Amino acid sequence: MHPGAHHPFAAIPGNRPVAARAPVSARERLIDELRRHALVSGEVTLTSGRTAPYYVDAKRAILRPRGFRALGELVAAEADRRGATAVGGLTMGADPVACAALGTGAELKAFLVRKEAKAHGLQRSIEGPELDPGERCLVVDDVVTTGGSTLTAIERVLAAGLVVAGVLSVVDRLAGGREAIAAVTDAPYVALTTIDDIYPERPDLDSNQGPTP
Repeated sequence: MHPGAHHPFAAIPGNRPVAARAPVSARERLIDELRRHALVSGEVTLTSGRTAPYYVDAKRAILRPRGFRALGELVAAEADRRGATAVGGLTMGADPVACAALGTGAELKAFLVRKEAKAHGLQRSIEGPELDPGERCLVVDDVVTTGGSTLTAIERVLAAGLVVAGVLSVVDRLAGGREAIAAVTDAPYVALTTIDDIYPERPDLDSNQGPTP
């Protein structure tokens, strides 16, 4: 090869090796999706009846492929940690959370708790595969504010003769839900993320007193 000829494997001027990036965890991926897609600005009335200057619509993030996969990994891992064989909660907040766990291929059943028992057919309040008496359940919800929806699910699960092995939320708004859940069950409660993770600059945050409920 004569001087000045181009070598097929010569370095491109200014091109430098790129350092390998550390793997991004499922939790980091979930937080990123929630930040991108779940926050809605504007005053809204929450399920609890309280008003807030923004809304966290977790479904906007977890019903996208990247968010769904990250969520599934985290929920399936928590179910395994708690020895749970079924995962579910009050429809419809719990529906995508439970289904995401199934999407990982984990050996789990999913169940959906109706807000009111069906008035016809089998008249069930818990839909899905038959759950055995004493079956260990991971009760899930997408967003916990005061915990009302989660408490209803826990009550129905216990009334059906099942065991609450753990409780999980995708986002905890840090507005009393954790304490309300702890008051009705000794089962461990895990929030995959909190509002601090996805909206640290939120307008209702008082740096001295914490978030306004």
